[in-house]
Amino acid sequence: MTDQYGRPVRYLRISLTDRCNLRCRYCMPEQGVALCAHADLLRYEEIVAIARAALDCGIDTFKLTGGEPLVRRGVPLLVAALKKLPGTRQVTLTTNGLLLGDQLDALVAAGLDAVNVSLDTLDETQYHTLTRRAFAPGAVVDTVRAAARRLPVKINAVLLPETADQWLPLARLAADPGVDVRFIEQMPIGKGEADPGLAGDKVLAVLRREWPDLVPCHEPRGNGPAHYYKSAELTGRIGFIDAVSHRFCASCNRLRLTCTGMLRPCLCYDDGTDLRALLRGGAGPDVLKKAVEQAIAAKPEGHCFGAGHGSRQTMSRIGG
Repeated sequence: MTDQYGRPVRYLRISLTDRCNLRCRYCMPEQGVALCAHADLLRYEEIVAIARAALDCGIDTFKLTGGEPLVRRGVPLLVAALKKLPGTRQVTLTTNGLLLGDQLDALVAAGLDAVNVSLDTLDETQYHTLTRRAFAPGAVVDTVRAAARRLPVKINAVLLPETADQWLPLARLAADPGVDVRFIEQMPIGKGEADPGLAGDKVLAVLRREWPDLVPCHEPRGNGPAHYYKSAELTGRIGFIDAVSHRFCASCNRLRLTCTGMLRPCLCYDDGTDLRALLRGGAGPDVLKKAVEQAIAAKPEGHCFGAGHGSRQTMSRIGG
């Protein structure tokens, strides 16, 4: 299906939980996190029913997110169930990588197509400060390398003023086979709304001093809005997701499903359709399909970042 602005919508991001084993300052507050009750989360069979309705509307690509999706039990079972649905093209996962190593075999066996790993710094002190947890970023890098031997892997690094000294170390991981590194402008949502943002262009200028031959490439590297650069010295690619400085709304291809069943046409707005209420009220496939169609039709022309009236929720509640 296309929305009212002619954009084909083929991609659904599905949040499995608002829980996380980190407390990254731009995503979750350290204290007073109002977590959803387990009964309020979509059950896996409900997610599969929604995915089936989405497939009927032409959506064929699913991204599992959180919170941290792997803190929820049985994610490989959900991956396998989604992969079995007729018409599914791809199922991928976004994770902070801390639990990925233990579940990698099961996820690969279930048919997972690719994984994105969030990692903002390789400096251990910075990592502890940013995540408010005492894990080692080196262990995440080891997991990334293990995963890259079996799946396409992308590292996602949010651009923060205090991690400027990490742009090059992170980018150098694109020399590893099977690894792309992407820099993401901080979304002005929740805590991020009050923080100064950094534009991707500034990072690109720094990287070009290290790799003067970095040039744009237009290869298909994923399902989202990133644009990529290549260098003869790097096996992987360097990507940028710069929704704030270079808004890409004209090519937006996605909907978002929160862990409590709200289907949202745009990250920026709190508007959505309560699919959990429909499902638990006995709605059948035709009703679900109609709700997805209406969400596609309701996609706004563009986001509202900077306008002062966007989402008031944290990224962990929306589905990062």
